[in-house]
Amino acid sequence: MGRATDRRPIRRIDLDTPPDRRSVRRPDSLSVEEPLEIRVGPAGPGRRRPLAVTMRTPGDDLDLAVGFLLTEGLIRSADDVLTAQLCAGAETPNTYNVVDVVLAPGVPEPTTDPTRNFYTTSSCGVCGKASIDAVRTRSLFAVTDDPVTVPAEVLADLPDRLRAAQRAFARTGGLHAAGLFTADGGPVVLREDVGRHNAVDKVVGWAVRERRLPLAGHLLLVSGRASFELTQKAWMAGVPVLAAVSAPSSLAVDLADEAGITLVGFLRDRSMNVYTHPGRITVDVTG
Repeated sequence: MGRATDRRPIRRIDLDTPPDRRSVRRPDSLSVEEPLEIRVGPAGPGRRRPLAVTMRTPGDDLDLAVGFLLTEGLIRSADDVLTAQLCAGAETPNTYNVVDVVLAPGVPEPTTDPTRNFYTTSSCGVCGKASIDAVRTRSLFAVTDDPVTVPAEVLADLPDRLRAAQRAFARTGGLHAAGLFTADGGPVVLREDVGRHNAVDKVVGWAVRERRLPLAGHLLLVSGRASFELTQKAWMAGVPVLAAVSAPSSLAVDLADEAGITLVGFLRDRSMNVYTHPGRITVDVTG
């Protein structure tokens, strides 16, 4: 698990137990949350410039950095990245909370724009962008044309499969997950993080580094709600079906409709709401 979890002493109070056992001291597992600084720039001497700081759960940090750059429209493919490596930060002892990304020759270096504040948190993702137009990054992939269909029976089984694969969540109860599946429910990759957006970026970064974009014919399942930002990330990766165990936002629905993404919410207890492009979800009405 690495630094994904930590153990801390707590006082556990349970009023439904006998009086002599209602208050006990015991260790508890917590989800680790640490800052990750992403530095980006061209090859050559000197340090790359800091671009973003995100609060994340350590693990799969290179995927997180590359996925973030892709979903923000700063790179287009794995060919745009010459190297990506963890490097020493300022902490003592060193915790390797810095990723240094060297761009390939000819790839424009990101410019610092005061309207785009790239400090992110584990709860809300990228904040401080000037307007909705600023974050409506256009994808390279025509998701609308993806002919994939997914049986509702397959979708209904995926939340349990996602939860069963969440090793760190089982210990802490404090991590979100994003899972990439094939249309028949086959698991491809799962990532956990204290932030929903980080979990998705880790999945997307894995796909970039494995040269699997666009993710045509796949579905992405996220724990928690479906936000505008997660829908944008799915679009940038070419995902045709995005499902969430909780509610979508109104902007997420609007963007999914525009992008051609099938957006499913409240996927739980073998029921679901299909908000956009419902034709991709098939239902057996003969049983």
